[in-house]
Amino acid sequence: MAYKTKYTPKNPNKYIGTKSKITCRSLWERSFAKWCDYNDRVIEWACEPFSIQYFDKARKKMRNYFPDFIIKMNNGKQYLIEIKPRAQTVPPKVRKTKRYLIEKKTYLTNRCKWQAAKKFCEDQNIIFNIFTEDDFKRLGIKIIKKLPKKYNGKKKQRRINK
Repeated sequence: MAYKTKYTPKNPNKYIGTKSKITCRSLWERSFAKWCDYNDRVIEWACEPFSIQYFDKARKKMRNYFPDFIIKMNNGKQYLIEIKPRAQTVPPKVRKTKRYLIEKKTYLTNRCKWQAAKKFCEDQNIIFNIFTEDDFKRLGIKIIKKLPKKYNGKKKQRRINK
């Protein structure tokens, strides 16, 4: 279960794109958006900036992948960032359950997305990173535990299944 919220930047001049359409699909993404917004080393950032086509081996068809963030740092480096729980970045433990089959399919789909993203980034001179809770801790990013009060109403907050 994930939460879908809008984020309004406090430093809108740093955001690339339409400021009123910043959508965070988890509290982790919202925490990272806030970090980008307030971090002096980040000079530009965008949320789900574009799509990358990839072949999904799990579903056997072409699909579009929307990376979570792109950021440009004050040292000139650009990063394409995907935010995932560590558990989704490693192969699931083999079990005889329906949940294992779902996790295996999700992992395979993620690997296909990331392979396409790495190729795209190599061609564009961008660094691709997958951020997990370990990276958040290393960077000192505090994960937001609750949404701001203005998101408590059903009209402004929507639960979505992943």
